[in-house]
Amino acid sequence: MPVEVVHGVPVWRKRNRRQTLVTYLAYLLAAVAVLVAFRFISNQTLWFFVLDAPEQVADLIGRMLPPRWSYANRLWRAMWDTINIATLGTLIAILISVPVAFLAARNTTPHPLLRQVAMIIIVSSRSVNSLIWALLLVSVIGPGLLAGVIAIALRSVGFCSKLLFEAIEEVNPRPLEALASAGASGGQVVTYGITPQVLPAFAGIVLFRWDINIRSSTVIGLVGGGGIGVQLNASINALQWSQVSVIFAMIIVLVVVAEWVSAKVRGAIQ
Repeated sequence: MPVEVVHGVPVWRKRNRRQTLVTYLAYLLAAVAVLVAFRFISNQTLWFFVLDAPEQVADLIGRMLPPRWSYANRLWRAMWDTINIATLGTLIAILISVPVAFLAARNTTPHPLLRQVAMIIIVSSRSVNSLIWALLLVSVIGPGLLAGVIAIALRSVGFCSKLLFEAIEEVNPRPLEALASAGASGGQVVTYGITPQVLPAFAGIVLFRWDINIRSSTVIGLVGGGGIGVQLNASINALQWSQVSVIFAMIIVLVVVAEWVSAKVRGAIQ
């Protein structure tokens, strides 16, 4: 921390003059960037519709109320499909993520080239949203639950692999060295040295991703991936807003229940 002498008295300051100037210059550039971005967005915005938005929202809420609760009886199958999409997609992603994570971790990869391949898989998966994956898969294999399951799985591989390989790289190396010095093979080191250390993190990753996938699965149907999103899209296209409100309510209940289950299981594991 720089010291500046003022009238013979040392004064402690957080930054010297040069650092202060650079800091204020960075603030100024950030403010200019925000203003330029706002101007660009403003030029591309129809402010008439923005100003009219509160009235339109009030009109839409009025059409959604009261909900048509009798429609809920037709949604149970779609809700079950949504849960299956999230669960199966998560399971498939885990089966792919485990070997990818071991290839990506520096302390377990057999070759740097294989690590680069694993990293490409992780980055590619995380770069594309599940909705886009579903849109592509629907155009290839057709609409339905299969497209939704694969889309969820493809999106989840990068997430699970990244967190898992980071957990593998952070394991305590001493048990591994002890096993290796005792003559254990590479597979035994992984089984008895690495797996017990990363198992709690692995369980948390699986539950966390399943919780996320429940949310993602509710909108997969908007592009033909199956689940309750299909009913939501159909109701919106038919302007059946009283049905839309029922679907929204059931989605909220589903997400809350999934969050509660995930929290309970994580608490039991820890």
